[in-house]
Amino acid sequence: MENFISSISEILEVESVELSDELDSFEAWDSLTVLSIIAFCDSEYGVALSAEEIDDSGTVLGLKELIQGKS
Repeated sequence: MENFISSISEILEVESVELSDELDSFEAWDSLTVLSIIAFCDSEYGVALSAEEIDDSGTVLGLKELIQGKS
């Protein structure tokens, strides 16, 4: 998960993210961003996530823990 933060930053179109950041607080947060995260998790970690699971994770840390829990 070493490139997780940089990849999520790129998907969210920001310089950097903090683990405590709320996902829906980013300007780029929309359904296409959620789809990008789904595709990223599938290709990078072999983890299938639903849009609902991503929304429920709430924060960058929550998303990271969700991925780790499924891999």
